[in-house]
Amino acid sequence: EVKLVESVGGSVQAGESLGLSCTGSRFAFDGAVMAWYRQLPGSDCELVSSLESHAEPYYEDFIKGRFTISRDNAKNTVYLQMNSLKPEDTAVYYCAADFRGTAAILRMRRRQCRDDFGFWGQGSQVTVSS
Repeated sequence: EVKLVESVGGSVQAGESLGLSCTGSRFAFDGAVMAWYRQLPGSDCELVSSLESHAEPYYEDFIKGRFTISRDNAKNTVYLQMNSLKPEDTAVYYCAADFRGTAAILRMRRRQCRDDFGFWGQGSQVTVSS
C-alpha cells in the first residue's frame, strides 16, 4: 500500500517558524514531483510549493521568501520549512506525490484535496495566532 505520512502540525504565534515533513513508501519517490498544498476552511487545496528531483523548487507568490521546500530521496522524505508565519497561513497542509510533472501540477494550482491524480498525505493542521 502506498503511503505518505506527514508529521504533526502545530500551533504557533505570528512570526514564528514551523517545519513539516512527509515520508513516502511503496512508490518510486525519486521519480515523483513532491508538492505541498494547503486547504483553507471551505476551500479546495491550493498549491504552496513543489519540487522535482534535481530541479529548482517552485513557490507560490504568497509564501515566496518565507517557506522552503526540500527533499531527501535517500529518506523518501520531503520537507516544508515555514518561517515568518502569518495568521492567514492557518490551514491544513497536505503533501502530495504526483508523477505527471511540474507543468501538469502548475495547471492545477487549485484542486480537490486528496484527488485521484496522485498520492496524498493525511494532512497536518497548522494554526497561526496573531
